[in-house]
Amino acid sequence: MLQSADCGRIMNLRRRGKAAMGKGETKMKTVIRVLGIFAVLVFTLAAGESKAQSYPSRTIKFVVGYPPGGANDTLARVVAQKLSASVGQPVIVDNRPGADGIIGTEFVAKSAPDGYTLLVGASRQMIFNAVLNAKLPYDPVKDFIPITMLYSEPLVFAVHPSVPATSMKELIALAKAKPGAIFFASAAQTFYVAIEDLKKQAGVNIVHVPYKGTGQALMAAVSGDVGLTMGIVGSFLQQYRTGKLRPLAVTGDKRDAAIPDVPTMSEIGLPMRELSWSGFFAPAATPRAIIDKLYSEMAPILKSDSMKERYSGLSFGTGVLGITPAEFDAYYKGEIVYWTKAIKDLNIRAN
Repeated sequence: MLQSADCGRIMNLRRRGKAAMGKGETKMKTVIRVLGIFAVLVFTLAAGESKAQSYPSRTIKFVVGYPPGGANDTLARVVAQKLSASVGQPVIVDNRPGADGIIGTEFVAKSAPDGYTLLVGASRQMIFNAVLNAKLPYDPVKDFIPITMLYSEPLVFAVHPSVPATSMKELIALAKAKPGAIFFASAAQTFYVAIEDLKKQAGVNIVHVPYKGTGQALMAAVSGDVGLTMGIVGSFLQQYRTGKLRPLAVTGDKRDAAIPDVPTMSEIGLPMRELSWSGFFAPAATPRAIIDKLYSEMAPILKSDSMKERYSGLSFGTGVLGITPAEFDAYYKGEIVYWTKAIKDLNIRAN
């Protein structure tokens, strides 16, 4: 018969065996769990690669949040035509104007992340709307993946010929002599921020007059209803050449090649960052393989000599064409940080 001591040893051995088995089961479960996660990652990557290999198999849509005829629309159509020829599938531009680009941007944010619905996102809707609208229906960082830039352009301040100022310094002197007598026409928050920046730096009182569209604001200045306006250089060239508007200064650090005699704001002691740019964005969760596929197709198009000639013909710079998704992502996020602080410093409140 077993003695009590022997029974104790047997029980201890059983307990140790069960403990060892428990630890083994725990380790096994951990291994299985890790393998499961790894398998999911492999499957996800494989699925993304598979989609990229067959992508695109149908029409790609470029959503522009503004009416036809603007810079975003015009340049997007040029890229769409060439991309269609490259990938062998239709690429169309879908204009969804409204609420300063918010309607079209929200549409893309909520679209399937499959690479077939892309946003042509301008600084107006991706930066200034985000900073100046407290209840925006999309998050410009969380809801989108940058692909590459379409353009980055300085803006130009211009006056009607009846305004007795041939330079920005003369305009500032006039505004100081007659506070509130100069009216500024614009149709976007981008331009509103620019004029507030000018007013603060120069210490002047210029009255902002909002319009529903850039075309309306431009015509208000051309007709003389207002004395001052601003916009992309290329969009105003015809007005300059016919003497209907007089350019005074451009934003950014470099003079614009289309109007090389016009100084920068930095040159006259009132530095102002470039405010107008646009790029291609995909909905968040779009597989990285598709983003890379899109970039690999777009970059050669944007960097081509024919595209550079087309841009120059439209008076757009070519310095940012074809930058990588990583470069665009860094630039984009840097712009959000910069303008969030700048708008706060200008005491412009979110709506």
